[in-house]
Amino acid sequence: MGYEFKLPDIGEGVAEGEVVAWHVKVGERVAEDQIMVEVMTDKATVTIGAPKAGKIAELRAQVGSTVRVGDVLVVIQTGNGSAAHVEQPHVVVSNGSVAASAVGDIQESLPGANLLMQPAVVNSKPSRPEREHWNDKPLATPATRRLAREMGLDLRGVRPTGPGGRVTKEDVHAAHGGGRLQPKAAVRAPGAPRPAPAAEDKRVPFVGLRRRIAERMQSAKNTAAHFTFVEECDASRLMALRQRLKPKAAEQGVELTFMPFLVKAVCCALKKHPLLNSSLDVEKNELVMHGRCHIGIAAATDQGLVVPVIHDADQLDLFQLAREVNRLGDAARAGKLSVAELSGSTFTITSLGKQAGLMAVPILNLPNVGILGVHRIKEKPVVRDGQIVIGHIMLLSLSLDHRIVDGHVGAAFAYEVIEHLEEPALLFVNG
Repeated sequence: MGYEFKLPDIGEGVAEGEVVAWHVKVGERVAEDQIMVEVMTDKATVTIGAPKAGKIAELRAQVGSTVRVGDVLVVIQTGNGSAAHVEQPHVVVSNGSVAASAVGDIQESLPGANLLMQPAVVNSKPSRPEREHWNDKPLATPATRRLAREMGLDLRGVRPTGPGGRVTKEDVHAAHGGGRLQPKAAVRAPGAPRPAPAAEDKRVPFVGLRRRIAERMQSAKNTAAHFTFVEECDASRLMALRQRLKPKAAEQGVELTFMPFLVKAVCCALKKHPLLNSSLDVEKNELVMHGRCHIGIAAATDQGLVVPVIHDADQLDLFQLAREVNRLGDAARAGKLSVAELSGSTFTITSLGKQAGLMAVPILNLPNVGILGVHRIKEKPVVRDGQIVIGHIMLLSLSLDHRIVDGHVGAAFAYEVIEHLEEPALLFVNG
């Protein structure tokens, strides 16, 4: 019997993870600490090394499968062939949990980039015998609900055996294996030809960060009542101020982009409109009014969209914000963000810079109730003092959760941000 290597306790309260990549195969010899597998949890993606040297005898988990802490991942044939107690392996945290918005660089080469469309459901309630179990409001954990979705099962028809009438993962597996429920079926238009597989077609696993992004986006769209407010902002004075401050920033080794100004303007507006710096605790039916401004900055990486967080952004000056924006951006692209740097945002800003286009409608980064989409600055004719002149105009699109924020409150917040960007001297008075 070989050495059974189990998923270790990664910490942060993580109980399970998804296998997103194997770096070894059966029959391959591995050295101690050699990278074996990448596992994504709700907190982070971790790279796990081999605790012992030997030959891979068996892989117990497939890419895309969910494993719990203590489950056997791989069997390693060591020199003595004994099954030893599992030691703590070498674990490296890379990209953390995803909090995504709709405005981001979704790489087409990533697994599942073109597989986000889900089939439609023929009936909202599956056919069942007259005495079959049915509960319109089943109790289940998010992981169990996700498993049911993946298996094409409706939780309302799964008989619970857990404490308090809760549906467990075992209940879902039993329902799937017992055939009590019918999988969801796709609807095709009458007479529509069924697409035939082509030789050029390739199937790739829809796993890891790409799938987590899809789940978070879908959850945000299904949960929050989105509405978006769009307005123009004349960035002429902002551009001039940035140009004047760039040499001074360079002297301190700081690259000064527009983002620090945007963060500062948002913090000023959040102080005046604290409702947008809140989050809804659905389980406790409470609105949490956050006392600090932790601003998430959506960042496109080769692995997908992540949202590193500038904690206590309202306490930082312009150059400190610039350093933090640059540091977090570099860490995101290198895949070296910590769990803390990806957690705790109270409001989010997303921008694609020169690729931001005319306008886009960002999806909320739950549990935040607001996200600001920043778009490309363009030269346009504007009227100043009765004269038509060339101005530098950008559109701001503010998506809000209408369950929490009324339209006039969102508009007032947007105009507060715009006022601080159009007259950037206010950033140093109110910030």
